[in-house]
Amino acid sequence: MRIGLLTEGGYPYVSGDTRLWCDRLVRGLGQHEFDIYALSRTERQETEGWVPLPPQVARVRTAPLWTAGDDGAAQGRRARRRFTEAYAELTAALCTPPQPGAAQDAPGMDGPEADRFGSALYALAELARDAGGLIGALRSEAAVRALEQACRAPRALQAARTARVPELLHTVAHLERALRPLSLDWYEDDGLGSVDLCHATAGGTAALPGLLARHFTGIPLLVTEYGVQLRAHYLGTSHKTPPAVRALLACFHRLLAAEVYHRAACVTPGNTHARRWQERCGADRDKLRTVYPGMEASRFAEVGEAADRADPRTLVWVGRVEPAKDLICLLHAFAVIRKEEPKARLWIVGAPAGAEGTAYLGQCRALAAQLFPDEADGVHDIGDNPVSFEEIGGPEAPDLADAYAAGAVVVLSSVVEGFPISLVEAMFCGRATVSTDVGAVVEVIGGTGLVVPPRNPRALAEACLALLRDPERRERLGAAARARALELFTVEQNVAAFHDLYLEIVSHSPVRRVLVDRTGEPLPFGAPAEAHLPGRWTEPRLPRGRPRWAWAPGEATPPVRATGLQEAVPAAKGA
Repeated sequence: MRIGLLTEGGYPYVSGDTRLWCDRLVRGLGQHEFDIYALSRTERQETEGWVPLPPQVARVRTAPLWTAGDDGAAQGRRARRRFTEAYAELTAALCTPPQPGAAQDAPGMDGPEADRFGSALYALAELARDAGGLIGALRSEAAVRALEQACRAPRALQAARTARVPELLHTVAHLERALRPLSLDWYEDDGLGSVDLCHATAGGTAALPGLLARHFTGIPLLVTEYGVQLRAHYLGTSHKTPPAVRALLACFHRLLAAEVYHRAACVTPGNTHARRWQERCGADRDKLRTVYPGMEASRFAEVGEAADRADPRTLVWVGRVEPAKDLICLLHAFAVIRKEEPKARLWIVGAPAGAEGTAYLGQCRALAAQLFPDEADGVHDIGDNPVSFEEIGGPEAPDLADAYAAGAVVVLSSVVEGFPISLVEAMFCGRATVSTDVGAVVEVIGGTGLVVPPRNPRALAEACLALLRDPERRERLGAAARARALELFTVEQNVAAFHDLYLEIVSHSPVRRVLVDRTGEPLPFGAPAEAHLPGRWTEPRLPRGRPRWAWAPGEATPPVRATGLQEAVPAAKGA
């Protein structure tokens, strides 16, 4: 098959989201051909370059989301009128409040606003295709006026009515950036129109090219979300953002997510937590297939299979240092642990995430120095703090496996978490874990570790003490955790799951090539679903019901020609 892999801010760039997962997926499915369509987020990401690509990647097409010049598309009066009407419908859908009787906190996806949004979106896409782009129009004064009119409508959202000129300009700029894929030239027969399946590695803007390919050429769309984009937008919105902007952008991303889930042939959440979000946003339960992320288990095999030689009094925390990880709670819990187990130690292994993470790491270091003054065994000994802050690659933790091997218990203290990668790594290493009940933690642990409420230092300390004092229980939980991780969270199971999904989706997708005989009449079942698979059955079948290779030597065969996106290719040449 030929797969169009749609990414945003990730693969094939060196830095970005889902880079490792996409690379493992492409390399693991060497029997397929991949075309990569990547949206970049920053100039730095583009200048850092790409990762080495395997031979099954036929081509890469990129487009920036961080900048856009004038597309130079000259619009006549008719095109301007089409744009104004479509954009007015789009903004009206954003400003429409929930229907009477619907739960106010539920993002209801069924109703006239969803249909209105989808119709307006595809109308803008068709206009962009006809006019050669919409970047200038989406930035124009006409767009601002259309949004203002929608906000001033009698039945508009209460928050939207308060929008002033700065808020309107901010919203229009955000919408232009999110709708920038409408102006790309990716949807012709030599682009996404030539693939068998579009696979979006995230929802939101990353899936928008797949929506348009489905609209223009009927290409089926598969959407994978390991972190729900709508949830990420809600969490990432600053409290300083004006209420009108927050309300309008939340409505846009909510309706875009609903359209993506509705049109996709299949949606694969990475865990049940993400699946609940998608169901709440209108995803059909029959389309949802949970596929856990695949992680490399071999790098932790030596630690997981070796005898446990870790210090039985050491706790380890591994991850990115940021406020969501709630290391403050962990330090207060460790203060309780030290009162019960004076020889206990805590390793915090990780690098800060950005400027906010750097400031948070400074706060944690200051709190650790305040709670645990340097201690010395004798008068002439140098004091030592029981809390150590390390980074991967340092002398104490050369790699991740060494970090997990150093402790008897691995701790996760987050207040916000999606899929807990650090817990899976600890499970590969055969370590017992203590975690807070957030995100997909309970689903990942599955009874092989202890789970406590978040922001509860006392409960976290009691769980850690229970495992520190019971080595047999630690060993039993660690062995069960490793067995569970090897069964569910390896690269091999992830690649196998997507291979099966590709075959299933393509086998149920509508035929896009129409085979006709010499009179121009279509041949029923001329290109069955099996035509997507390599083999002799991919030959066009003739009216007499036999494939071309089955005819006797010298026997006359009526000519068959193909119409549609591609010409029929003999099986011997690789259909």
